[in-house]
Amino acid sequence: MIIQVVHGSENITITLLESAVSKGAVCLDGSPPAYFYDKGYGEGADNWVVYLEGGGWCANTDFCHEWISTKSTFKREKKMQFRHILAPEQTINPDFYNWNRVFVAYCDGSSFMGDVEEVTPGSNLTRRGARIFDAVMEDLLAKGMKNAKNAILSGGSAGGMATIYHCDGFRALIPGATRYKCIADSGIFTPADKKDLIGYEKRVHRFDKLIAFHGTDKFLPKSCTSKMSVNLCHFPENVVRDIQTPLFIIESSYDSFQIYTGLDPGLPYSETTWYGCGNDLDFCTCPQILSMKEFRAEFLKTLQAIAKSSSIGMFVHSCHIRPLPQFSWLGSFTSIAK
Repeated sequence: MIIQVVHGSENITITLLESAVSKGAVCLDGSPPAYFYDKGYGEGADNWVVYLEGGGWCANTDFCHEWISTKSTFKREKKMQFRHILAPEQTINPDFYNWNRVFVAYCDGSSFMGDVEEVTPGSNLTRRGARIFDAVMEDLLAKGMKNAKNAILSGGSAGGMATIYHCDGFRALIPGATRYKCIADSGIFTPADKKDLIGYEKRVHRFDKLIAFHGTDKFLPKSCTSKMSVNLCHFPENVVRDIQTPLFIIESSYDSFQIYTGLDPGLPYSETTWYGCGNDLDFCTCPQILSMKEFRAEFLKTLQAIAKSSSIGMFVHSCHIRPLPQFSWLGSFTSIAK
């Protein structure tokens, strides 16, 4: 009889960083930063993979109150199952199953990039995503990440964008590591710079309010802001060429989020059919399908330009979804014609 021992637990307990509160590194509602950590073992004991949770952004007081109501570390589940790149099963995750695996909770609404000292008057919102990232990394370094031999920073959607902007900073934290990599899943948000493609004005100004509300301009690299506007530097396509750490990008050329938020003419979702189309192709009209294909063509041009860098690898798929879940690797999925 062969008995397979599965190391690591499917129910990982949350770690609340109460010590970070005194440093001002807190979530929007003042709750402490948090992460879930499963310790590595065997050949993976000195290797680390850190995953940054995604979940969109908020850029005004009312929406941030609504957004944090489901993201507050005071309210979220105290245990979670690790899946995908964090899965503890060797059959599912053969490369990283025995590494130190970390899931960082997302509770700032700015892709871990905001930094505003002032608490919003009357609403008590604290916008300090960059400090949250720093506090979590400091705690992980103390738990052994400073001695990592191999280290990966990853994330999906808003966490994927955070991965791109924090990539070189993460590498600098572990100078003794042999290998570093960053993996950004659905982290490239593009203006799809074609003015006659529906929704252009909305796309190109996607991050204006985020910058104003969270002060994310302080975090943007000077290598970009010295050449173009702060708003354009919030689009990863204008930053990735300057990243020194090897970066692997996973993207859908039919990114559902960018389609339903970037191709509508700027109306609320209740007044347009793009939200339904963005989530289910059965609700799309023929003109919408054509617009989606135009968006795909522009997005592919952007990705092809990015891929010219020797330090960037890429996997681009046509799944109408984001970020790419485990079942899409193992089973069938919906796709528009290539």
